[in-house]
Amino acid sequence: MRPLLSITALATVAMAATTVPLAAQAQSCTHTVGMVVSLTGAAGRFGQAASKSVELAFNELNKAAGSSGIAGCKLGFDLRDAQSQGSVAVDQARQLVDLKKVPAIIGGIISSVSIPIVTSVTAPAGVVQISPASTSPTLTKLGNEGKTNGWFFRTITSDALQGTAAAKYAIDQGMKTLAIIHVNNDFGVNMLAEFRRAFEALGGKIVGVTPYNPQQASYAAEVTNALKGDPPALYFIGYPGDGTTIVRTWVQQGGPQKFLLNDGMNAADFIKGVGPQFLANAFGTSSGTTKTPSTEFFASAYPAMSGGFDAGAPAADRAFDAGAILGLAIAHAGKFEAAAIRDSIRKVTDPAGEVVHAGPQGFARALQLIKEKKPLRYVGVIGAVGFDKNGDVVGPFRTWRIANGEVTTVGQMSMEDVAAVQAKLPK
Repeated sequence: MRPLLSITALATVAMAATTVPLAAQAQSCTHTVGMVVSLTGAAGRFGQAASKSVELAFNELNKAAGSSGIAGCKLGFDLRDAQSQGSVAVDQARQLVDLKKVPAIIGGIISSVSIPIVTSVTAPAGVVQISPASTSPTLTKLGNEGKTNGWFFRTITSDALQGTAAAKYAIDQGMKTLAIIHVNNDFGVNMLAEFRRAFEALGGKIVGVTPYNPQQASYAAEVTNALKGDPPALYFIGYPGDGTTIVRTWVQQGGPQKFLLNDGMNAADFIKGVGPQFLANAFGTSSGTTKTPSTEFFASAYPAMSGGFDAGAPAADRAFDAGAILGLAIAHAGKFEAAAIRDSIRKVTDPAGEVVHAGPQGFARALQLIKEKKPLRYVGVIGAVGFDKNGDVVGPFRTWRIANGEVTTVGQMSMEDVAAVQAKLPK
């Protein structure tokens, strides 16, 4: 998988903060939302893939709307690079809110970016924020404490659930003893805590925990530390760029070639970078998907316009759904105003509504239902999406392994399966 753009070009795009060009429409006005994602840094691959997904979603909605537009205008977005850093993300989000007056922001990718955006910018300003990839339980906690004020949504499940799913999957695969290397940020620390709680309760043993800081030139010291005690397997919690270097170093230092991986390692460039011959016993979990007509549309349309990413690229499917839901919510709101868009997000995912899917016919039908003031339920690339009071989604988890250089789905762990494990855990 080749990069979407060179790093230099990506930085130039982000710094210039140019509105991304979308399909030509008859409207002379544009509803421009903000998009703050990591185009560079540790999570750059996620943001690059996600930005193309949102571009596809907005293009298709613009085409479906025709000359009527989405709430009277075409959709566009102002793309900013978070550089995988919270401070940079906050600065970019503040520019979008304070200067550009956007009523909604898509992003961030990693939790350590999304959290400061919502606490410092979007929630205080009353601006919608929807993340396609931030999984930290801290975001749920902030919602419960009233600190997101109902402005935050995400199209991916919380690590509070994924940690439990990963622990059960590890035990099921016979990985009862392992070492852990994790990224030292909100995502990594929370995922570690949730995994440890479930894994040890299920009888698993963790022989060592080693944190790492992103974007180091070498991780030899961290790997050496993790190999103490001769662990039979490694659970890596982090991002594809760092993960490639760390897992390759693990192999070079003679570490056992048995791995448990988080959802970010479900990436072709990670497999290629490490070497598929070393990943024959690599297993992982991701937020699950239910195949729908939207899934089929995305699988066909996305690779042709993505600049080298395939439909399985991390965050790509959830970013498309985030863009589609936000675009439909703008249409439903009938105006480009934050509170109306926020309230309409749940209206376009109404379980009692007529099911609509992505693609030309599906989006056209959705817009027709909105025009007729009839309820609708967008069923997206990842399946039926619904949001609880904190903006969280609930759904199954996909279990997978790497075989012959490809990520292969092994099965699905239902929410009931995860809940059953959690019910047995110590409080």
